[in-house]
Amino acid sequence: MFTSIPTSEATRTELHVYSDASEQAVAAVAYLKVFRTDDEHELGFVFGKSKLSPKHGHTIPRLELCSAVLASEIATAVTRQLNVPVDATYFYSDSKVVLGYLYNRTRGFYTYVSNRVDRILRVSRAEQWNYIPSEQNPADVGTRGVLAKNLKDCQWWKPPFQVSFYKQDIDESFQMVKPDDDVEVRPLITAMKVEETENSSYSPSSWEKRFCKFSSWERLVLGMSRLRKAALEKTFHISHTTAKEFSATELLILKIVQKAVFGKEIQSLTSGKAVPNDSPLSSLYPYIDEEGVLRVGGRLKNANLGRNMEHPVIVSKSSHVAVLLVRHYHEKVHHQGRHITAGALRTAGFWIIGARRLVSSILHQCVTCRKLRGQLQTQIMANLPSCCLQPVPPFTYVGVDTFGHWNVVSRRTRGGSANSKRWAIMFTCLTVRAVHIEVVEQMSTSAFINASRRFVSIRGKVLEYRSDRGTNFVGSTSSNTDAVNVEDPAVQKFLLSEGSTWIFNPPHSSHFGGVWERMIGVARKIIDALLLENSAKELTHEVLVTFIAEVSMIINSRPIAPVSSDPENAMILSPNVLLTQKEGDEVPPLRDLDLNIRDMFKSNWKHVQVLADRFWKRWKDEYLQNLQSRRKWKTEKENLREGDVVMLRDKDMNRCEWPLGLVEEAIKSEDGNVRKVKVRVIRQGRPVEYFRPVTEVVLLYAPTNE
Repeated sequence: MFTSIPTSEATRTELHVYSDASEQAVAAVAYLKVFRTDDEHELGFVFGKSKLSPKHGHTIPRLELCSAVLASEIATAVTRQLNVPVDATYFYSDSKVVLGYLYNRTRGFYTYVSNRVDRILRVSRAEQWNYIPSEQNPADVGTRGVLAKNLKDCQWWKPPFQVSFYKQDIDESFQMVKPDDDVEVRPLITAMKVEETENSSYSPSSWEKRFCKFSSWERLVLGMSRLRKAALEKTFHISHTTAKEFSATELLILKIVQKAVFGKEIQSLTSGKAVPNDSPLSSLYPYIDEEGVLRVGGRLKNANLGRNMEHPVIVSKSSHVAVLLVRHYHEKVHHQGRHITAGALRTAGFWIIGARRLVSSILHQCVTCRKLRGQLQTQIMANLPSCCLQPVPPFTYVGVDTFGHWNVVSRRTRGGSANSKRWAIMFTCLTVRAVHIEVVEQMSTSAFINASRRFVSIRGKVLEYRSDRGTNFVGSTSSNTDAVNVEDPAVQKFLLSEGSTWIFNPPHSSHFGGVWERMIGVARKIIDALLLENSAKELTHEVLVTFIAEVSMIINSRPIAPVSSDPENAMILSPNVLLTQKEGDEVPPLRDLDLNIRDMFKSNWKHVQVLADRFWKRWKDEYLQNLQSRRKWKTEKENLREGDVVMLRDKDMNRCEWPLGLVEEAIKSEDGNVRKVKVRVIRQGRPVEYFRPVTEVVLLYAPTNE
């Protein structure tokens, strides 16, 4: 779209290019301003372009700089292709940061910004760039988009500019140097030349403080080597460090550290005296070699093992150099144990005073060693929940889990038989450890609901269910609580109708449900024995249900408290005593058959009541007392905290491939100890959050503990 003023009648033409950027796109648009006279002029659209912004790693100032590059490219293309002489070109941006980059004359930039600033200034001058408010920038249309029906009337085609605006003076702030906190600006480095004279002196303690800024022995030696060469050659154009220079610098660093720590011993040896008896070096019989290094004298002079083995260099464990040496040789032996690391140090010719504790401490803090051999976290065994400690009717509080499968003969065919699978759902009473097992034909929500209805019809109402997070139990759970949020409306309706609640254990935490997990293990052993005694090939649904009923009977007949050897206390405390109101195989006796019906039922009721009272009394005195002690996890450990770096155990992967994660939330139990955490890991480039027990994570780094 050109102007109504012909370019052949123009006395002056100007090109005005505008740039803008957002997180979605970068854009630039060019207009041609044609003057017939100074008072008569017109502005027309020439060219515009918009591109999608990069998805990752770009800040808004970087995107604005990309749009400025696009504006300079458009200006070059229009000037080359347009058969009209352009007297002046002006550029506009609503980013003061970009204008500051272009007007900068004193500071340097990092590679990304430096390359793009050079591209812009190659086709334009900084003085051609001007500031424009965002609300008046027509390129803003290209970064935010516009509906097709509104495109013809948008600001992109008809920018509402005033003539005086183009003559606006440049803000002085654009010409200011960028502040030091801008990550794109290189910091100012001041170089100073220092000449050493005979009268100059240095403090070894100050050198030791400088050494603490290094985290690697090689970097420390290379840095000191370059500094040493710069001081000797009086130039900062340093060549590659040779092996001889590297060794000489090592000895220089060791002498500095030795003078700072063992100054009195060195002074005594220099004056021809022996080290004091109270010195930690007295048993090593130290001496100073021809290079001024303090070494172990010892008794191995005639061993012909080499100087490093016979007379190692003495280093104090309190110095930072000792830490760097241990880290260096620990990495050289590929993160092996304390003995191998200490042996590598001794072979290299270093005798660190108190090396055993120092090596153990560094290996304990080594993140790589924790990845390779770090133990999974533990916490003191939690207190039992109240539902396990209250004398309530059986199956009031229930733990649920599934197990199986078994192949059963579903129908006979001419060629043999057709098989199908069966599973079992176990309901375990958390109070008296009784079990109830239901057989199901499939692992689905509807099958589970039907099994639960059969269970409730026989055993009565359940107040609280507990289970792991099996897919047939739950669809999703809340982020900070164990309350259920079942996706299937049938399960929601079932829980609502029964007035029951459901509590879920964290994923991969079978020990949270040790009560019913143990019962499943017992049930499997009994079923295996039954199938071994009977032909498993002829197993039908009816036979399997019979076997499961016998399994329930055997489990419920087991003693839950130690069997007494007292003949007067022959009753075995088992769940069946409360479930069947029978002691062993005996039926509660009916006293006098000639009594009337009312007296007979009254006597029978009293017998049942006495039997129940005896059960609960022994349950409190014998069974509950067995739950007092903690079989494992007996000590309280330090809790995981938010921000800790951990490694999640994955049993399907090698340990070196276990994912790394960051603890987002440390969930505390009632006693204040953390036993489950929410961890954020990166899966396929995206952050994913997992709930895990502390027994499934390995602590790698705890910044809050330092």
